Amino acid sequence: MAAFPLAHVIESQQFDRELLEVVFQTADQMKMDLFGERRFAKSLEGRIMASLFYEPSTRTRFSFESAMLRLGGSVITTENAREFSSAAKGESLSDSTRIMNGYADVIVMRHNEAGSAARASEISCIPVINAGDGAGQHPTQALLDMYTIVDAFPEKNGLKIAMVGDLRYGRTVRSLAYLLTKYENVEIIFVSPPVCKMEGDIKAYLDKNNVPWREETDLASVAPEVDCVYMTRIQKERFHDPEDYKTAAGKYILTPERVRTMKPDAIIMHPLPRVDEIPKEVDDDPRARYFQQAMNGLYIRMALLYLLLKKD
Repeated sequence: MAAFPLAHVIESQQFDRELLEVVFQTADQMKMDLFGERRFAKSLEGRIMASLFYEPSTRTRFSFESAMLRLGGSVITTENAREFSSAAKGESLSDSTRIMNGYADVIVMRHNEAGSAARASEISCIPVINAGDGAGQHPTQALLDMYTIVDAFPEKNGLKIAMVGDLRYGRTVRSLAYLLTKYENVEIIFVSPPVCKMEGDIKAYLDKNNVPWREETDLASVAPEVDCVYMTRIQKERFHDPEDYKTAAGKYILTPERVRTMKPDAIIMHPLPRVDEIPKEVDDDPRARYFQQAMNGLYIRMALLYLLLKKD
């Protein structure tokens, strides 16, 4: 296997179609290996991952830590770096990054400020993986999302993807939009309240890459025509105006009745956690892929850690 060309994983734009195929093929190997011979079980033995999370996380943090452990590596971690690290004493991100360089072989970082991972990567001698930076990007989530879509539609052209909910502050949909431009005949429909509309930078990027998109406010009219409904929660913690949050909260709910109007081979995705936007009654529908989507995060993150840290 050729050397992985990235020193850090900071944003979705780093991945072209060829590199996506490398990551996805490696994720396939990791998936098969977990249920097979476990050939990769000691591939990162002796390597240490620093899990540096300044914001709460369940799936991202635990899947990264599980990925490292399943590859034979070790993990050093903190529950909430803003409260339980020297950041609470005023230590800068740059100082924390330099310190972690002496303790670990890779830093997986979630931070509340957009651009934080990029700043850390500029001074880090070891790989930095962006595990979410404020309302900026979440590239590993985008990779597992794209992996889920490709797995569901390996041969289909002309995919229509509906992104629903908080598109203004949702780093997952922003990051996925960048990756969707690497595939042909994709159309994106943005479904959101006016206060949560997708920002202009993403729309401009789609235009530049000739990816058609449109904006809608009615989920009921969009659900029957799309191949994938990507739901997101309205992120109360990112709203500056409580009144704006009130106008958006609870507006889009993918009810069982609405699911029944969808195509038989369509899929339902969600980066999780969910609040009320997908009722639990939908979980048993074969189109619901959000738990498999979360599981795909393990395979993708195993693949990235392996590609970044494997010994030649």
